Amino acid sequence: MTSSRALQKLRAGDFVRVVGINRVTDPWLTEVVGKLGFDVIWLDMEHRPFDYDVIDPISLACRATGIDLMVRIRKTEYSSPMRALECGANGIMVPHCRSAEEARQWVQWTRYAPLGARGFDNAGADGEFTLADPLEYLRQRSEETFLALQIEEREAVGCVEEIAAVKGVNLLFVGAADLTISYGVPMQFNHPSVQQAIDRVAGAARQAGIWWGMPTNTPEAAQEALDRGKRMVTCANDHFLLVDGLRNACRDFSEIRVRS
Repeated sequence: MTSSRALQKLRAGDFVRVVGINRVTDPWLTEVVGKLGFDVIWLDMEHRPFDYDVIDPISLACRATGIDLMVRIRKTEYSSPMRALECGANGIMVPHCRSAEEARQWVQWTRYAPLGARGFDNAGADGEFTLADPLEYLRQRSEETFLALQIEEREAVGCVEEIAAVKGVNLLFVGAADLTISYGVPMQFNHPSVQQAIDRVAGAARQAGIWWGMPTNTPEAAQEALDRGKRMVTCANDHFLLVDGLRNACRDFSEIRVRS
């Protein structure tokens, strides 16, 4: 069974570098990300039309290169995180967590007893397809699976200390765009209300002894957030790499002309 690279680094006081997969689900890209030395693939199922069968090959590429797979699930039901975990996800990201009660529900669905109530089945990738000893599997999954809850609304910020204190939650992740909308200042990421909210999330994580993260688009922004205590850094996203690359190519090749 694989250990979590992210948890290993976080427990050592380090930070993790994340690459988002939004469009290109062919496993070769995930393998390239792993070979380059990043720590986590973030597979987005909330905003994209992927089904669960896309997780298996990406998870395999992650395991082959020693990096983690974090799946942002659809916020639906028990089967949503459970199937992602059985396909080999090391971490689950839950969008739009709004209360401590909801946080406890996600712990119930992602953790085995005594902390949670996840149903046992070690026939998936996380149990090495029944090759792993069942008792060792239970112990290892308890220690090497992480749960990240997204804080994306003013409502959640108002009770973030209670959310962070729920046992079994490992990380709070600020959904910055939705947070600006919730505060009535769309896309004004530097607005004082938004920055104060981020500080409150960071303080709640620190008080609870867990970690926090948020999207950052440049190394400079990432460094500033690291200095504020952030430990999950988003470094790249396949969608934006593709769009920006095509935009740049269109601009660069617009300068050529037919010469007589």
